[in-house]
Amino acid sequence: MELRHLRYFATVADTCHFGRAAERLHVAQPALSHTIRQLEDELGVALLARTTRQVRITPAGEFFLTEARRVLAAVDAGVRGVRRIGAGRLGLLRIGFTGTAAFSHLPHLARALAQRVPQVELEVRADLLTAEQCEHLRTGTLGIGVLRPPVTGDDIAYRVIEAEPLVLAVPADHRLAAEPVVAMADLRAEPFVTYHERNSVVREAVGRSCRDAGFTPRQQHEAPGTATLLALVAGGLGIGVVPASARALPLAGVVFRDLSGAATVELALAWHRETRSPLVSTVLAELEHVFPSAPAEVS
Repeated sequence: MELRHLRYFATVADTCHFGRAAERLHVAQPALSHTIRQLEDELGVALLARTTRQVRITPAGEFFLTEARRVLAAVDAGVRGVRRIGAGRLGLLRIGFTGTAAFSHLPHLARALAQRVPQVELEVRADLLTAEQCEHLRTGTLGIGVLRPPVTGDDIAYRVIEAEPLVLAVPADHRLAAEPVVAMADLRAEPFVTYHERNSVVREAVGRSCRDAGFTPRQQHEAPGTATLLALVAGGLGIGVVPASARALPLAGVVFRDLSGAATVELALAWHRETRSPLVSTVLAELEHVFPSAPAEVS
């Protein structure tokens, strides 16, 4: 039994007419009649009662028609699914986010992809540093990363989507909270709450900004992430210099102020340069529209 037997039978059952069924199927009527006979011989039961004037479905035919339609619908759904997977429009995409990018960019990105590729499911991993994301991209445990360059290794390609300024986070009762803009040099005597990870791109940018302003930051406390860093600031244990996207984490007792003389930190979409995943390629193409100002790939 072949799928064409099921399709031919279902079409004859729908039309109750061999001639019209043959036209719909684009086959000769004798060939169609022969195929239905083959099916009935294999099953050992008559599916259709034929006279010179009409064709009607037998009780066995009614049952078999229901099953045939179920099988054909499943096959058609499978074909559509396979084609969507091949076109990169169906499947599970694992995507990583660094630090505050999950708060500032994940909502926009997720909503945009839900509209553009609704059958792509996202699995999100947050708070991953750049080096860690690069390793996951190499092993395939991530398809796309949202990270802060520079990346590690020539096999990781990336495209910058934003150059993000650093901003100051201070306790609400701090003397600098009343200033709309604060210069980096004004932080010379302040105790800093910094990121714990030594290879943090943001930590390095903060240190560079301080050195450019003529001082070395006095590190009072270290935090594993931005949420903890801001909590320490709210507690009056120091000031923080964080990416502007940290504003998406409002916390009672913390005030954000613009900084002059501070570095910027880039945010980029990253992927393995030799990826063969249609899903990754399709999502990256869609994200070109989500972030239209993004420059071309950086080598």
